[in-house]
Amino acid sequence: MSRSAETGSARAPVTADDVDLAVRLAAGVLRDAPADGWGARAGSLEWDCWETAEHLANDLFYYAVQLGPQNPPLDTHVPFALTRKRPQAPVVFAHAERDAGPAGLVQVLEACGALLVAMIRTTSPRVRAHHAAGVSDPEGFAALGLQETLVHTHDLAEGLGLAWTPPAALCSRVLARLFPKAPGGTDPWPTLLWATGRAALPGHPRLTTWRSDSTPRP
Repeated sequence: MSRSAETGSARAPVTADDVDLAVRLAAGVLRDAPADGWGARAGSLEWDCWETAEHLANDLFYYAVQLGPQNPPLDTHVPFALTRKRPQAPVVFAHAERDAGPAGLVQVLEACGALLVAMIRTTSPRVRAHHAAGVSDPEGFAALGLQETLVHTHDLAEGLGLAWTPPAALCSRVLARLFPKAPGGTDPWPTLLWATGRAALPGHPRLTTWRSDSTPRP
């Protein structure tokens, strides 16, 4: 399906089911990763694969907890303490136990994804909460979680030597929600990689900076 065919005159919303599917697909791929490959660099990132998977899990956790307070903050994140293990590592709320190995790391990813899925399903669409890409609604956080899962699994797959091509419909919905000005009429997955600075598209050089727009849509 082309992106233009899905967006058309009415944008298909991003749902909790989309996030659930993406996390399940990502976990299924990552379970096949070689146990000794998690120290490799994750695609074009400065992080290794273990750090990138922790970052992804923390993204999903972050989006869930932003929606949790009775009065969600609109100007900053819910104040969980942020840490990093080395200067170049991602900043995270929580780490996976190294002794649990890759299987435990994937469980952490699944658990954080389940938290976000549950919050999207149970939070009123009228709720708004802070994100650096724009104060957002539950659907916006679903789209952000979906984007992070699809794209960081790409980074992980490159580093771990795995194949990863997510469903085109998921990519189309992320593009329509977060990147409404992205090129239309192109394959959704390469277009999402272009929009997030991972690849070039014909007629569109690879981006050196990029930003999603999570503000609510009509």
